[in-house]
Amino acid sequence: MIQITLPDGSVRPLEAGQSALDLAKAISPNLARATLAAKVDGEVRDATFPLTRDCAVKLLTWDDPDGRHAFWHSSAHLMAEALEALYPGAKFGVGPALENGFYYDVDFGGRAFSAADFEKVEAKMKEIARGDHPYRREDVSKAQALDFFGKKEDPYKVDLIQGFEDGTITFYRQNGFTDLCRGPHLPHTGFIRAVKLLSVAGAYWKGDEKNAQLTRIYGITFPKQKELDEWLVAQEEAKKRDHRKIGKDLKLFHIDDEVGQGLVLWTPAGSVVRQELQTYISGELSKQGYSQVFTPHIGKLSLYKTSGHFPYYKESQFPPIVAPESLAAAMGENCSCSELIHRIEAVSAKLASGVNERSGSEVIGAERVLPDDKLLDGFLLKPMNCPHHIKIFASQPRSYRDLPVRLAEFGTVYRWEQSGELTGMTRVRGFTQDDAHLFCTEEQVPAEILGCLSLVRTVLTTLGMSQYRVRVGLRDPDSAKYTGLPENWDKAERACRDAAQTLGVPFTEEPGEAAFYGPKIDFVVKDVLGREWQLGTVQVDYNLPIRFDLSYNGADNQPHRPVMIHRAPFGSLERFCGVLIEHFAGRFPFWLSPQQVRVLTVNEAFGAYGKALVARLSAAGLRAELDERGESLGKRVRDAQLDQVPAILTLGKREEDEKTVSVRLLSGEQVHGVPLESFIQQCVELHRGRALETRFAAS
Repeated sequence: MIQITLPDGSVRPLEAGQSALDLAKAISPNLARATLAAKVDGEVRDATFPLTRDCAVKLLTWDDPDGRHAFWHSSAHLMAEALEALYPGAKFGVGPALENGFYYDVDFGGRAFSAADFEKVEAKMKEIARGDHPYRREDVSKAQALDFFGKKEDPYKVDLIQGFEDGTITFYRQNGFTDLCRGPHLPHTGFIRAVKLLSVAGAYWKGDEKNAQLTRIYGITFPKQKELDEWLVAQEEAKKRDHRKIGKDLKLFHIDDEVGQGLVLWTPAGSVVRQELQTYISGELSKQGYSQVFTPHIGKLSLYKTSGHFPYYKESQFPPIVAPESLAAAMGENCSCSELIHRIEAVSAKLASGVNERSGSEVIGAERVLPDDKLLDGFLLKPMNCPHHIKIFASQPRSYRDLPVRLAEFGTVYRWEQSGELTGMTRVRGFTQDDAHLFCTEEQVPAEILGCLSLVRTVLTTLGMSQYRVRVGLRDPDSAKYTGLPENWDKAERACRDAAQTLGVPFTEEPGEAAFYGPKIDFVVKDVLGREWQLGTVQVDYNLPIRFDLSYNGADNQPHRPVMIHRAPFGSLERFCGVLIEHFAGRFPFWLSPQQVRVLTVNEAFGAYGKALVARLSAAGLRAELDERGESLGKRVRDAQLDQVPAILTLGKREEDEKTVSVRLLSGEQVHGVPLESFIQQCVELHRGRALETRFAAS
């Protein structure tokens, strides 16, 4: 017998060799019917995978992201089986699960495939699924794998296998269909009840336009038809709320090819939203004793070498900016651009592996005189703000009486995202973080974490984002990417767990999700459509203070090492605003609206009263405009509604004589005869109180 530890801490005995599915059956038949996969000691495995030693097990259902991932990964295999049956001779590339659904790249051998074919493929998938065919894992050698797919004349699988190291390779089989895959998968096809193919596109094999172009088929599946129907309705609503469309309609932001994809241009209207958010969070930071700082957009490569960001995050960084003198020296060596890049990458690789010697001096066709490590005299567009804040902390002696030191900045950072991954404001190459770094004693860590979490919760509550879960990202004990002493990691992870438990909301622990320097607490927010977004984050870091040799003078008059806490309630302002646009469907609360009041006169005779009113509103710090175009009043009202102006005023003789206003809200509600002074005061209170709903009283 082995001992299985469940997520609630309870322990159940299980016969060695039985599976997580057997465990689920022992607990409850209903749980067994819902179990899609299992997380065993932090690793997601098939629910049928034999358990042979004491371990921690979490049974994964549809409610778990990892469970849905296994569901959609299995669905990709199901679709491939249906396609192979309907289109004999079809060859298959890769078919991964996505955040929502899956796709498979297929070579139909020149045959046409379009959305008109979806219905028959869906029908075939459902037919196969009803057979409850088990997904069976099989371990084979590389030679066996090559032999199998070679006989099938499948060049794409053979290409993949040839790139693998020698060793065990895994197949998955269901109902006579075999695929190359590491898994995990569902116990059987019967879990898949509702099927919808979504779109078809072209995709080059391995993303290289020199390779064959395959047909990429996207789909999604659910355990129940009702869930699929609800998802499709939500998708239609999501299209209406797409921040890219609304952002264009409301003129909130612009992305221009000549500036660069993934680089956001904030227009005047969008800048209002951003500035209001910055003003709000700055006020909250002042209450908690933060100091505002400003740092440059670039830093020396050596700075990021010390922090570890260079070259560990090389794949997500812009190329280094080589110092002019080093570039001139390299050019004097007849060094081509491609060789220069190669040399920088070689130095990066050595740094990553801990090798810091200078590279050799041989170069084909030229004599190398410039040591490669001199290339590190260059600069890097900053991928993180923390090294700069560390240098501010280290710029003067610190005493224990000074701690905690809390440094905050709206700092712009740059990440190299693949062009195919860029999405409006939510996935960009340059973005501004509401970043802060706290330097404190070890004893102050718990209180400082709680202060950071309180700030994140305050922000989310103010913006009406009340549905969220918490994710504690821990290190993967089997990975070498993490830096620092294990005992410090233990302390940091314990502090994160203890803090997460105080929040009173569900939280999960996810090994492998920590930053390379420390564990973190992420807030995963659910919007009005039920979609999840990772927004605010808090990270505990014992390691960067060591890498930069930070210290403060303790009460014993001896140097001590501070602990560093990284935190960003919004995360990225670009991403956060993109989420807000979709969350509110462009109908921002009064305090965030780029234009809060639009004044419409019945005719030009009341223009003077309208101008005076706009002047009064502006003097009160409100954003108001007068629309006295020659268009009909009805059209101007409609235009104001399309522009999502929360308070639309119509002025005529009665309003001018009585010094009142008539207010029309976006909900369609109208309030007549509101005294002017009362209206202005109510607007000021809506703005100052950051109310989520816009309401006006007649008196």
